[in-house]
Amino acid sequence: MPAGGFTGYTGGHHYPGKITWSVIIACCVASSGGLIFGYDIGISGGVTSMDSFLSKFFPSVYHLEENSASTSQYCKFDSQLLTLFTSSLYLAALVASFVAATVTRKYGRNSSMFVGGLTFLVGAVINGVALNVFMLILGRVLLGIGVGFCNQSVPVYLSEMAPAKHRGTLNIAFQLMVTIGILVANLINYGTAQIPGGWGWRLSLGLAAVPAAIITIGSVLLPDTPNSLVERGKADQAKRILSKIRGVPDVHAEFEEIVAACDEARSIERPWSNILRKKYRPQLTISALIPLFQQLTGINVIMFYAPVLFKTIGFGDNASLLSAVITGLINVGATVISIILVDRAGRRILFLEGGIQMLICQVFVGALIYVQFGVSGIGTASKSLAALLLVFICGYVAAFAWSWGPLGWLVPSEIFPLEIRSAGQSITVSMNMLFTFAIGQAFLSMLCHMKFGLFFFFAGWVIIMTLFVAFFVPETKNVPIEEMMLVWNNHWFWSRFLSEEDIHVGNRYSNSHV
Repeated sequence: MPAGGFTGYTGGHHYPGKITWSVIIACCVASSGGLIFGYDIGISGGVTSMDSFLSKFFPSVYHLEENSASTSQYCKFDSQLLTLFTSSLYLAALVASFVAATVTRKYGRNSSMFVGGLTFLVGAVINGVALNVFMLILGRVLLGIGVGFCNQSVPVYLSEMAPAKHRGTLNIAFQLMVTIGILVANLINYGTAQIPGGWGWRLSLGLAAVPAAIITIGSVLLPDTPNSLVERGKADQAKRILSKIRGVPDVHAEFEEIVAACDEARSIERPWSNILRKKYRPQLTISALIPLFQQLTGINVIMFYAPVLFKTIGFGDNASLLSAVITGLINVGATVISIILVDRAGRRILFLEGGIQMLICQVFVGALIYVQFGVSGIGTASKSLAALLLVFICGYVAAFAWSWGPLGWLVPSEIFPLEIRSAGQSITVSMNMLFTFAIGQAFLSMLCHMKFGLFFFFAGWVIIMTLFVAFFVPETKNVPIEEMMLVWNNHWFWSRFLSEEDIHVGNRYSNSHV
């Protein structure tokens, strides 16, 4: 096993590992927070390839597209205003995630989900009735606030509710909902594009209110996590919830561990400055780099702009939306594979295999686009080339969906001790949204200037992130969330940042020495 894979974790307490119906229901409802994120990713790319939408709000792009015979295929969608419509959401989510950290810690995980769902609901309504670009971008900003709150709170909620043995499976339910949201959005776009009169885009944007309503109502009905309840001084309620979700009356050992973690958390008055301490360097590094790398796979480029990309390489209007539906189906199926394997094979093997497969597919996509369009970007794709491109794009999407897609949210959400967990998850979300915004805003311009080389650009980053995982990301499967410091203490590189006092296994976790 490579050095990066050794954790040295040999146990500690072993708590009830079964999944109860209480956990399943709570995690399914909470995971619906992923629906709003996925629906938006799918819907925004689809409507920006609809002529009726472009002609109303972005006429300059529409006219370029109409004159496509004399326009470079790489540059015809290059509009900063068009990409601002899509990527403004991610800038708003970045800012909102920092506010969400305070709400999540002081008022509970489900309170943060409620705020996120409600704000997203209002944004969906504004976008559905938009009359001008200002209303469109205002709606997108509100959607972004909703995404920021839900993406900050839902992964933490899932990691805290799930038993350690099944934490990966239940946490990836969030990413499964993201992929289902993308697929549903692609299907709706395909249907609304056929509506006579050119108003189908309003239905596409307005229907985002449905997943928003699900998470808003669901968050009111959900219990908060035992960790959050203890943190907020509600120990008796926390113990009842813990007994219910574990399905056994005796949860004393796990409850005492949560109480010990919360006692330490209360001693931390400023989690944002505390997270910069040397002993948290491993978590801080990984929580910043994993979301950065997740975006530098180039996935959101493919998923936002799949219809635009397919249209660019020669698919017709409906064919481009249908191709996006195909990639959406692959996305969902591959995420299910990840759910099956993550707590069996582990996180690292999925990261490494997914990286290698993405690299191969991106190199082929870049090469095929070069063969067809060269440097000038003038030309149309043959049916055989378009079909081959679709195969490699689907191979790329599948690799991402069982590796960096779900694990990019799972691993950061399970590595932080309670005292800095909300702050740590905010860093993960804000980094993810910052680079989603930057890449989303720059993508069409990069495609225009870098041309087919853009795919080689992302392939180069995939090499870097795969090497990073091989050497610096330890295996975290089956490790109780409040014992994760043991993993860092036994890692070949990260252990140098910790001292014996930082582990304090003996006085917090009896019989937990490694």
